[in-house]
Amino acid sequence: MKCPYCDNTDTKVVDSRPTDEGQVIRRRRECEECGRRFTTYEKIEEIPLIVVKKDGSRQAFDRSKVMSGIIKACEKRPVPMDDIEKIVSNVEKGLSNLMLKEMDSSIIGEYVIEHLREIDDVAYVRFASVYRQFTDAESFRKEIEKLLGDGKKGRPAGGGAGK
Repeated sequence: MKCPYCDNTDTKVVDSRPTDEGQVIRRRRECEECGRRFTTYEKIEEIPLIVVKKDGSRQAFDRSKVMSGIIKACEKRPVPMDDIEKIVSNVEKGLSNLMLKEMDSSIIGEYVIEHLREIDDVAYVRFASVYRQFTDAESFRKEIEKLLGDGKKGRPAGGGAGK
């Protein structure tokens, strides 16, 4: 690492410690030439994810848009913000694990639906209705029948995992 004070390339690491829940390593360094100390941060390089929308347009993945959609689906439901943040983190991690540079928005929606289904039935149906563009009551009925048919009939809405 090059010293920011004298441009010498001979530096040594004096101290290293993880920060940001182990996502970043903070290194305290000392220049072998001038003796001055400086701090560097090391983290995994993230490849930006491009989302291909239904109309064919492309935009960078935006975590806050996913969060906003989930919050709307969970409005007036007994879903703690911690659960919503976990869903967003799990969705983001799942998408990252696919290691794609571009991805259809439909994949993101399906990840969200999959996680919401485990947390709250009503939020799940709300999100699915917007995401899958339900146009009539029959669409809602079919989705609810599918939900009940998957063995979730006895589980109360809002009584999912993490409670």
